Amino acid sequence: MMSSDMTKEEQQVHEKQRLAGAFRIFARRGYDEGAAGHITVRDPVDPTTFWVNPFGVHFSQMCISDLIRVDHAGEIVEGTGLLNQAAFAIHSRIHAARPDVNAAAHSHSMHGKSWSALGRLLDPISQDSCAFFEDHALFDDFTGVVLDTDEGDRIGELLGDKKAVILQNHGLLTVGGHVASAVFWYLLMERTCESQLLAEAAGKPLMIRSEVARLTRGQIGSELAGVFSFEGIYQQVLAEEPGFLD
Repeated sequence: MMSSDMTKEEQQVHEKQRLAGAFRIFARRGYDEGAAGHITVRDPVDPTTFWVNPFGVHFSQMCISDLIRVDHAGEIVEGTGLLNQAAFAIHSRIHAARPDVNAAAHSHSMHGKSWSALGRLLDPISQDSCAFFEDHALFDDFTGVVLDTDEGDRIGELLGDKKAVILQNHGLLTVGGHVASAVFWYLLMERTCESQLLAEAAGKPLMIRSEVARLTRGQIGSELAGVFSFEGIYQQVLAEEPGFLD
């Protein structure tokens, strides 16, 4: 986990390591649909820029050296590769709208995009789902591949101060103060979508009372909880695929 006494340069290395590792984790879980999907992190040294995966490099092959740094005009200022215009249109606007958000994750994972087609928020039907109780939004205006920053602005406005948004007929997007939290919320939200799809296929799920769901969110849905929960997953992929540090 990142220490508060790290220099900006040390923070940069830390976040880039976890960003590259996050793509390997996404690949392991099947969150890779061709060239779709992106995770970004604001650069600690130059917060007017952010790191993102280059377009067309498979998540399972991502290394630190592949990452590119982009400014808010869409110019690549460090690294080589192609910029995913959808990543820029969405993430640049979220980073601009939310100073507290340093990382954002989006992909077209199976259960997230399946749940998104229902045009509904997730319900508090389990302890894990309570992490998103009153802390996610629904963007219900699918207009095709997001290539316009105006749509990124609308997504950012709808997100407000929440940790996640369901993009109707599209997929999930989660945010956090670190790569670790943003990515863990994505992993958990995808599983929460899977859980509710399974529960509703079997019958009518029982809801957790609002006051209990709210209390539980405070216990498991904090920034620190997200960072801590990600770290073990990161250490696993680091032990098994250390090559992503190259």
